[in-house]
Parts: sequence; C-alpha cells; structure tokens
Amino acid sequence: MPNIESAKKRLRTSEKARQGNKSVKSRITTSRRKFYATVTGDDKAAAVSAYTTYSSALDMGVKRGAIKKNNANRRKSRAALRVNSAFAA
Repeated sequence: MPNIESAKKRLRTSEKARQGNKSVKSRITTSRRKFYATVTGDDKAAAVSAYTTYSSALDMGVKRGAIKKNNANRRKSRAALRVNSAFAA
C-alpha cells in the first residue's frame, strides 16, 4: 500500500479507470463474439446488424479511452472485409 497521499489517490483513480476499461472491453468482446457467430451463418441482414453493433462498441471504446483509435479502425476494417467476403457471391 502507498504511504504518500498522492500515491493513494492515484491508486484509487487508476482502479476506477481499470474497472471502466474492463466494462468497455467486455462489451467489445461480447459484440465481437456475436458478430463472428452471425457471419458464419447465412443471414446477411443479421451479420450487417451485428457489424453495426460491433462498430458502435468499438467507437464507444475509443470515446472512453479504453482502446486506441487506430486499433478500433483496424478491427472495423477487418470485420467489414469479413462481412463482404462472406456474402460476396
């Protein structure tokens, strides 16, 4: 445990940030798992809807500072490629 007051405060604030980031990242992971499950199916409308939800979760993660912007953009790009290639023909 820290002895200095500023270190104690930093411990409290970093724990709050960790909990918030954990919540956001969990939401992203859940939406990603649902997205990949729908892409392997044969319903394009469901896949597009899941992609929209996944993209929204990524954007919220960027907005809250849990993930970086380029990371979210890369994941959205790869997800879009997956949707397009799965339903191309």
